[in-house]
Amino acid sequence: MSDLNKLTLAEARDRLRAGDVTSVALTEACLTAIDGADQLNAFVHKTPDLALERAKAADARIQQGDAPAMCGIPVGIKDLFCTEGVASQAASGILNGFRPEYESTVSAQLRDAGAVMLGKLNMDEFAMGSSNETSVYGNAVNPWKVDARNLTPGGSSGGSAAAVAADLCLAATGTDTGGSIRQPAAFTGTVGIKPTYGRCSRWGIVAFASSLDQAGPMTKTVRDAAIMLQAMCGHDPKDSTSADLPVPDFEAMLTGDIRGKTIGIPREYRIDGMPAEIAALWAQGADMLRDAGAKIVDISLPHTKYALPAYYVIAPAEASSNLARYDGVRYGHRAKLAAGDGITQMYEKTRAEGFGAEVQRRVMIGTYVLSAGFYDAYYNRARKVRSLIKRDFDTVFADGIDAILTPATPSAAFGLGEMANADPVQMYLNDVFTVTVNLAGLPGIALPAGLDAQGLPLGLQLIGRPWEEGELLKTAHVLEGVAGFVSKPAKWW
Repeated sequence: MSDLNKLTLAEARDRLRAGDVTSVALTEACLTAIDGADQLNAFVHKTPDLALERAKAADARIQQGDAPAMCGIPVGIKDLFCTEGVASQAASGILNGFRPEYESTVSAQLRDAGAVMLGKLNMDEFAMGSSNETSVYGNAVNPWKVDARNLTPGGSSGGSAAAVAADLCLAATGTDTGGSIRQPAAFTGTVGIKPTYGRCSRWGIVAFASSLDQAGPMTKTVRDAAIMLQAMCGHDPKDSTSADLPVPDFEAMLTGDIRGKTIGIPREYRIDGMPAEIAALWAQGADMLRDAGAKIVDISLPHTKYALPAYYVIAPAEASSNLARYDGVRYGHRAKLAAGDGITQMYEKTRAEGFGAEVQRRVMIGTYVLSAGFYDAYYNRARKVRSLIKRDFDTVFADGIDAILTPATPSAAFGLGEMANADPVQMYLNDVFTVTVNLAGLPGIALPAGLDAQGLPLGLQLIGRPWEEGELLKTAHVLEGVAGFVSKPAKWW
């Protein structure tokens, strides 16, 4: 019974329904695993009492026979989601001590479906980062290891990815603004899907860049992602960008048949300096889909090369606006003031103490590009580029492309500390394959497809048509089956 935490979400659901296991037993197995994994620093706020209380309620609900698919499943919640009565800091010092009196819509939907929250998961501060090294809690650590080096689990949803990969929970929530679900999934050999913008409510999620942020599940398999995503989706009148569309049965769409689908391979994603292993995996992925009956065609997304610069204008601009609310007045950290200090000094000292270096950098960039003399030169130009990037995708989908296959990341997981002190642009380049999806508001999924020469997982990304997460998951499920990735990190923690 001690290995119950190693079950997939789908396996656990089926065994719960069959009466083979209880949610309490599943939860206790996960809590034991979490307590033995402090070296990974994945869980930053543990809620064992709350978890066992919800697990008992889930068991009672399952016995009554009316339980949804997520009922009784132990999950981790990224620290970006506000959770009622539980610390919700977005991994930032400026929100130290903040315990919301409300629940985010996504975590509330999971709670109402009977999912069991084990605690809050580590992340980059305010979701700004690609390595989990900007967290006020210290970095999470990838369960995969090479030559005694600690590796990044990716960012910003690094704690979520590490927890799922190390079997500390059966699934976790993440958010994706420029790749923050898909890049950590690729680095840890897990599955992560960013749904279409508007598919999941953003209400109660601490905002980074409001036109880009989207919640999604991080799981062990594509089937698990389909099950969890369905529970997270749905229209929310509290979020003006939430789409009032029906949510399909995503799991039922995993038919295993993609014959007749057309998969595009964008030539612009063949970037200079791409490692041979990444290029080879990408080619293998195309061959796998072709062998499964899909048609593979070359496509062009000509404005791709402008995506990163546009993203790193738009996202900081929106962050600058969103983070203006953290001032030390209403909640969170407030700096100690010297005699004679006024309100301006309180704002300055509080924000200087509460925000980390990367957040400060992005707020300053965002404020600069929104300033009167530079608004048109930077922000408005970036918005126009964004429209062109979206038009590129619209064009290829109109031409009959069903999904697009790309690498998920330009490399396997790198060592902690290797990039954090280097040129920030080198860190930003980790998002080169993922930011276009956010700029265009499309669904994208990363799944493990192979190992590099060091034995570290490498991921592929599939990009789908808007609102067609079910078709995207179907294609990913077939690719997952053909790739046959079953490797797990050897336990060292």
